[in-house]
Amino acid sequence: MLTQSTFAFIGGGNMATALIGGLRKRGVPASAIQAVDPFADARQRLSADFGIATADAPHAGLRAADVLVLAVKPQQFREACAALAPHLGDSLVISVAAGIRLTDLSRWLNGHSRVVRAMPNTPALAGMGMTGLAGPAGLPAADRDMASAVANAVGKSLWVADDAQIDAVTAISGSGPAYVFYFIEAMQRAATELGLSAEQGRALAVETFVGAATLAGESPEAVSTLRERVTSKGGTTYAALTAMADAGMGDAFVRAMQAAAARGREMGEEFGRQ
Repeated sequence: MLTQSTFAFIGGGNMATALIGGLRKRGVPASAIQAVDPFADARQRLSADFGIATADAPHAGLRAADVLVLAVKPQQFREACAALAPHLGDSLVISVAAGIRLTDLSRWLNGHSRVVRAMPNTPALAGMGMTGLAGPAGLPAADRDMASAVANAVGKSLWVADDAQIDAVTAISGSGPAYVFYFIEAMQRAATELGLSAEQGRALAVETFVGAATLAGESPEAVSTLRERVTSKGGTTYAALTAMADAGMGDAFVRAMQAAAARGREMGEEFGRQ
């Protein structure tokens, strides 16, 4: 499917770079990919890294793309759609911008109905991303399959029902890497306060997250069961988890993700009024 299709990217940045790289690794030829970016440095980098054609503005040639990925900042999204709309054919349009709702995406593209909202995360840069996908009711199965294939070029994906659930995806996995980095920082700081070096603390924290996440992904058991198996009554892990519970960390963490989801809804409303 991927290797027989053509792709166009509007906007640059890390996510567009990751997706283009993922498509190339999956066998999509450079001749089947093009990118539009107003910044000369970004165009030169994409051309040098992937051998793809680039342009500084949307053009008639975009009509031939099977898939068009909009990877621009939310604040610039409507403007990008206005520039793209005159040159849009029957492409499947995938948005990777936070807070841009499907109805607004379609409206800004003059009622274009082949649209998908995607929320990837930064581990896509390492080919280990997680992407939530949502489309309008009646989106053809072939379009769903194509959107999944594009997302899976940089990791894994799952479909959710609507914009509201994409806001939840944003809060859990879209913003999730920052939560992990936050805890790694805290573990690294604790390591130095306990007499280890910062380098040792980072290595211990990173590998612990990688190993624990791999175990959770591969084990059929509930995560709570895995946690309990590490926690002996009265032991060191019990002491640490008790301190976390006494500090209200679990509830605070849930509230933090609720705040992220709420901000996603607010962004949708703000940008949708434009």
